[in-house]
Amino acid sequence: MNDTDPVELAMSAIQRPSTEAAGPNPFAVAAADQAHEILQPTALSSAEVEMPPVPEPKGLSPDRAIHLRWSLRDIDARRTKLSPVSPDDLKILLELGLVEMNVDGPALTPKGRQAID
Repeated sequence: MNDTDPVELAMSAIQRPSTEAAGPNPFAVAAADQAHEILQPTALSSAEVEMPPVPEPKGLSPDRAIHLRWSLRDIDARRTKLSPVSPDDLKILLELGLVEMNVDGPALTPKGRQAID
């Protein structure tokens, strides 16, 4: 075969050891951008970090609100074995996002901690 045969030229180029890149990698730029985003995350603005206001159920009497606050304090102090939280109170606190259920039982969320502080 002669040197002008394109197949022969391609085969010889493939078999030749080279440290040069074979060509531009179309994925290199996207991978570099993605790696940069992972290693250098953008800072969150204060509006994204702030907690939303705690919603209050409508028609909640002041006595009931005080009772729920004491329930939050009992959950925070892990006194639920001595004074368990009623299922109705727990349902309200879960709906408000003040409490979450863990393996150990109910636990305060950041909103719940903010509500009793």
